[in-house]
Amino acid sequence: MKIYSASSLKSLCLAAILAGCGSTDKPKPHYTEYDLEKPDKFNMPESLFEISGIAFDNGKNDTVYAIQDEEGKLFRLAWDVKMQTHTKFGKKGDYEDVSIVNGAAIVLKSNGALYSFPTSEVNHEEPESVREYKKLFPKGEYEGMYGDEKTGNVYVICKNCPTDDAKSSVTGYIINLSDSTKTAETFSIDVKQIKAIHGKVDRGFRPSAIAKNPVNNNWYIVSAVNKLLVITDSKWKVKDAVSLSSNMFTQPEGIAFDSQGNMYISNEGDDLAEGNILKFVRTAK
Repeated sequence: MKIYSASSLKSLCLAAILAGCGSTDKPKPHYTEYDLEKPDKFNMPESLFEISGIAFDNGKNDTVYAIQDEEGKLFRLAWDVKMQTHTKFGKKGDYEDVSIVNGAAIVLKSNGALYSFPTSEVNHEEPESVREYKKLFPKGEYEGMYGDEKTGNVYVICKNCPTDDAKSSVTGYIINLSDSTKTAETFSIDVKQIKAIHGKVDRGFRPSAIAKNPVNNNWYIVSAVNKLLVITDSKWKVKDAVSLSSNMFTQPEGIAFDSQGNMYISNEGDDLAEGNILKFVRTAK
């Protein structure tokens, strides 16, 4: 067995760190589609300190639709303008995501229930035509949802479902509210594919938000638990898994894209920071 002196060990450790063997909290340098270190930050008003889901209407980024996870209110803001308006669609509860689909606002509750009402009523103090959809999906905890304008399909992904093992696979469901009597279709994310790219996924993969990029039709899935951005193709095969810096992403809970493919990720606030939305301009061609 070779024995090293204290000075030799110190030199070896320094060399390992310089070579990139030390721990890091920065995004992997190979990821170039978006510069995850240089966002345009929009700090939220106090009413959205606990912002969760965000959405745009058909990719138009002049208005941000947002919810927070304690009150049944849908908020609307112009980019970088803290003044907000809202409509109260439901009682207090744990609301996690929002989508705008073919003239309707759809809100996801953590138990999998969906709430829908016309966007023509978002200017009302309370919308008059709220519909609640229950028992569309198995019992579990849900935080991520995406509504597809072209098909009307709504995609909901499990964060913590008894039927899943988050260390091996995560299940999602596809439903069209125009015919909610139909059984939801399913899709799944193979966590082993994430591990093959990223390495260990502590506590399993537990998605917080999901959205489709209109430029390349890939899926982008955020996990606040592991501070992770996972990218899959249209068939749910994992293409990349990128670390999100804890310094930049306090608690990523929402994701959306505008029509140009620019990416927006919302973060709940903490003791040191306000809630915010980070905008990342797409750099890939």
